Amino acid sequence: MTSLVVVSGGLREPSSTRLLADRLSTAVVADLRREGVDTTVETIELRPLGHAIMDAMLTGFAGDALDGVIGLLRGADGLVAVTPSFNASYSGLFKSFFDVLPEETLSGMPVLIAATGGTERHSLVLEHALRPMFSYLEAVVSPTAVYAATEDFGSVDSEGALSRRIDRAASDFSRLLRSCGARQPRDAWGEELGAMQRLLGLD
Repeated sequence: MTSLVVVSGGLREPSSTRLLADRLSTAVVADLRREGVDTTVETIELRPLGHAIMDAMLTGFAGDALDGVIGLLRGADGLVAVTPSFNASYSGLFKSFFDVLPEETLSGMPVLIAATGGTERHSLVLEHALRPMFSYLEAVVSPTAVYAATEDFGSVDSEGALSRRIDRAASDFSRLLRSCGARQPRDAWGEELGAMQRLLGLD
């Protein structure tokens, strides 16, 4: 069983960001099912967690509202992360959420990145902002990302093109998940303690 967590950074209701996140996760689940892999999906909406995220940034401690979310991420085999774009970058809420995660939370985790925006001019957010951020967090970023502008949710032709991009990204991400297998979260504290014990000859 593969566990997938979806993080949607949409700021409005209804949200095109959440719509894209749902379509991506549905496509990934369908692709994995065709390969005989069952999947569980948990979706995290950041908008209701805004106050908890800010409190964690100010105090350095995650409250109860975030503890459960962090636990979901720690135990996940993969992540679909979708943000609205502003001035060719991710939203402040989206970035703040990943800023307050404990170190190593995403280490070794396959991640499918995606973004929404008003125009295609913002599409470079995927390569100039999202991919570097998740690489810094030691995640394994899927090679194919998805950007959806407002017009992609309109006409039949645009919807068809978006669906093809989603299917391609889902296929690549599914292959990455299968190749990585079940994820073993890193225990940074345990690794450091073990290294110190070996150094002192206590192991």
